[in-house]
Amino acid sequence: MPHVLVTGASGFIGSHLVDHLLRQDAILRVLCQRTVTEKPWPDGVELFQGDVGDEIAMKRAASGIDLIFHLAAKVHESSSTCSPTEEYDAVNLTGTSNVLQGAIAAGVRRFVFFSSVKAMGERTEACEDETAESQPETAYGRSKLAAERLVMEYGHRYHLQVSCLRLPLVYGPGQKGNLIRMIDAIDRGVFPPIPEFGNRRSMVHVSDVVQAAMLAATKSEANGQRYIVTDARPYSTREIYERMCRGLGRPIPRWHMPVWALKAIARVGDVIGRVRGRRFVFDPDALEKLIGSAWYSSDKISRELGYRPTVSFEEALPELIAWYRKSQA
Repeated sequence: MPHVLVTGASGFIGSHLVDHLLRQDAILRVLCQRTVTEKPWPDGVELFQGDVGDEIAMKRAASGIDLIFHLAAKVHESSSTCSPTEEYDAVNLTGTSNVLQGAIAAGVRRFVFFSSVKAMGERTEACEDETAESQPETAYGRSKLAAERLVMEYGHRYHLQVSCLRLPLVYGPGQKGNLIRMIDAIDRGVFPPIPEFGNRRSMVHVSDVVQAAMLAATKSEANGQRYIVTDARPYSTREIYERMCRGLGRPIPRWHMPVWALKAIARVGDVIGRVRGRRFVFDPDALEKLIGSAWYSSDKISRELGYRPTVSFEEALPELIAWYRKSQA
């Protein structure tokens, strides 16, 4: 079996990937920062304490490794009104460069980089694929696009098999992002009954992300490619809202809040956020996520690598709600 290094292994996607690799009997090493070394890792996992910002440590971490899954990243922080570009570049770009240099020094053969559809932009007018022009709007998205380009450059220059996975919103047990916050707000009766906007948003279950990662790592056709990974169907925010209400046993209100009222509340939230120096729970950015579209096609990875999504949001919701209930206990 290959010797595998996973960076960002303590995160939501990373922990699921680690579990899968252990079931495949991979010889596994995980990169851990000092703050997560006390996590109860499964037997068979070799811990390497270090940080992607340390070039020397990354060379040691990659020693004897055949395959690297690089997930470690600074992600978008919704609690902050601003995050300097330098903070994202330090982890997402310079950190990726350090991991790549370690890979080359150690003779690693394959490298899978976990990116984001935010490297393409924040919204779409229609369904987009990998041929769409990348126009990232945030420091996070720009850092991910720059890191993708670096990965491709290293792959070409050093004959390293590389691929990039562009992920939309990823859901599943252990997820702590917007979907869980939405479930919690609906459960507490504080989420506004939204209308049908007709928007389209792509998502993907974490198990299908793991499937895509393994295909990218093992298929020669993946070399030098970027792949969008979704569950192959879009969802409107209203559809997600209604499914959550049913899953939580909550009645679906017969009325809905008009868009103009939502926009007014968002403007007030923006003012509050600016005054207190950190984002309010509902502002124009949060509203955009409710009414805007972020719709992508995963046809390329299905066509080239045989990717087939196995879980829909409707199928995953009971498990997601059960995990939410457990976390509230």
